[in-house]
Amino acid sequence: MKKRSFNGIVYSVGPRAPATLPPAQQDLRIHLDRLKGNKLVTRIVGFVGKESDLDELGRALKSKCGVGGNAKEGVILLQGDHRDKVLARLLDMGYKAKKAGG
Repeated sequence: MKKRSFNGIVYSVGPRAPATLPPAQQDLRIHLDRLKGNKLVTRIVGFVGKESDLDELGRALKSKCGVGGNAKEGVILLQGDHRDKVLARLLDMGYKAKKAGG
């Protein structure tokens, strides 16, 4: 990250988080994965936006499904198979979403 100083004021120039797209412009895919120990996780990918908005969406989905999980780097993971609940919730929230092949 470069820093520039003009008249004693320091400006930081570097990578910026992309602006969060409105729900109708998001194209989310819902996958079912199997992790170590044969555990199932529901994975939601394709979110474009700030980490804080991703965290907020992740919290809403975890609350709806009543499970644990995490949200980082554009991916939301939920413990267990919750594809149908997640799809219904995302569509209710105005997101463009669909189940993916695997």
